[in-house]
Amino acid sequence: MPYYSYGYGYDSANLVYLILLVPVLLLSLYAQAAVSGNFSRYSKVTNRRGLTGAQAAASVLRAHGITDVGIARCSGKLTDHYDPRNNTIFLSDSVYDAATVAAVGVAAHEAGHAVQYAVGYGPVKLRSAIVKTTQFSSQASFVILMLGLVLYSQPILLLGIVLFGVVAFFQLVTLPVEFNASRRAIASLEGTHLLEDDELRGARKVLGAAAMTYVAALLVSLAQLLRFLLAFAGRRRD
Repeated sequence: MPYYSYGYGYDSANLVYLILLVPVLLLSLYAQAAVSGNFSRYSKVTNRRGLTGAQAAASVLRAHGITDVGIARCSGKLTDHYDPRNNTIFLSDSVYDAATVAAVGVAAHEAGHAVQYAVGYGPVKLRSAIVKTTQFSSQASFVILMLGLVLYSQPILLLGIVLFGVVAFFQLVTLPVEFNASRRAIASLEGTHLLEDDELRGARKVLGAAAMTYVAALLVSLAQLLRFLLAFAGRRRD
């Protein structure tokens, strides 16, 4: 009976998914706690130069000969980002005018993204090229996947898997972008002596914890993708 065998395949896929999801979720929770804990800890440590986040970002840009990137304040906590559409680094209140080790590390990281665009870093160009496709895929994939499962339609399920795969691919491309921005940030802070050695260790911890959240997000998506691939494989055997 197709209905029974398909349900069995999907149940097996769910079991594999749950087995994989537990350690991935634990990693995700650890990463989030590490980000919050390290940022909070080093937000209480004033850097010796009294350099604010905005000043640090400007210094990193100058060190790379970049003079056309804006630096502005944005609301929220840990909402710092670089927007290539208006070529502006946006820093949150706890970073923009805070003279802490955490603020300098985060601001330098965002400046690192600006440097990536300025030098034409390959992975960031690829990520920018697939942003719109990823946004559509993210919105449509789960609807199509659920429709394929409910209707027991192999073609619809396959389309949903392909769309979800685009989202996972975007997250995969994001990893080198984020790790490279952090490496550029630390190298700039070290090369310009904006932070001392012990302060650099603190900045590394903040940025390292943030990078782990991207790793955890990718692993969650890959576990979900495997779940749907197993369900699709089970449907093909029916």
